[in-house]
Amino acid sequence: MKNKNERLMEIRRLIGNRNISSQDELMKLLEKKGFELTQATLSRDLKYLKVAKMPDDREGYVYILPDKEKSVEEVELPGSGLSGLISIDFAQGMAILRTLPGHANSIAYTIDNLDAYEIAGTIAGDDTILLIPRDGVSRSDVINLLKLRMPGLIQDLVY
Repeated sequence: MKNKNERLMEIRRLIGNRNISSQDELMKLLEKKGFELTQATLSRDLKYLKVAKMPDDREGYVYILPDKEKSVEEVELPGSGLSGLISIDFAQGMAILRTLPGHANSIAYTIDNLDAYEIAGTIAGDDTILLIPRDGVSRSDVINLLKLRMPGLIQDLVY
């Protein structure tokens, strides 16, 4: 049986990648992915993720993720043109991001303000960030999240 973190991430992926108009439709998609859950559990998960419904021309209403899910490019951030990341490494399930001196705080601040479920939090120094993912979040989940939500920041890195 898959755990809650995996289920929540899959709900986010499904809602982000397709138009889903009902809990029944979402539950069937989750069941196809191997998740066993009740309608009440799904309802609590949607509330926890702050999923809303929005009018759609073809489907009537569809689920959407909250506005906080916009990528950094779509959000006005102080000091736009975020850069300075040098490398990403992983140890003990956590990510270590190396930056140019003085850049770690602004990058960590931006990561924290993504309000991404996958990231429990960050700790920043002058040129290093410790990124702590939630249990069950893989390295590739972290990298994909940063690629999608912070385009341009990690495009040229080798990890």
